Amino acid sequence: MEKVLPRGIRNNNSGNIRQNSIKWQGMREQPFDHEFVEFVSPVFGLRAIMKILLTYHYKYGLDTVQSIINRWAPPHENATDSYATHVARFLGVKRYDIIAVPDMLVKLAQAITIHENGYPHHSHNMPKHWYPKTVYIEALNIIRREI
Repeated sequence: MEKVLPRGIRNNNSGNIRQNSIKWQGMREQPFDHEFVEFVSPVFGLRAIMKILLTYHYKYGLDTVQSIINRWAPPHENATDSYATHVARFLGVKRYDIIAVPDMLVKLAQAITIHENGYPHHSHNMPKHWYPKTVYIEALNIIRREI
């Protein structure tokens, strides 16, 4: 029996970015989900995750896993310390270590994708990070071309 895909994967929004006033590149024009953004493909959802992470870094000076995840998944809505521990472990750092955010965007996006959606069930027939690494790199390359 195949399990239903997680909401973030169904929405091509693996970071579960909430609807707001931002008109993201690649947003679905007629969304079904009125709480979370829907993207036309996973690459645009991953691009949005990475753009947000870069904003956290450059605009707010966030450069530790703990500070990033505190903003991404605030404690009033999430088990933020557990989330940060999971992401830090995935990156091979400690929660309060300073990290080079721009250099770690792919791994950060992979960690967030896994934490938000769990690991794929074997019946999903998906890579262990939900998408092939090439899709994450494609999202990063879109950002690089925009700069």
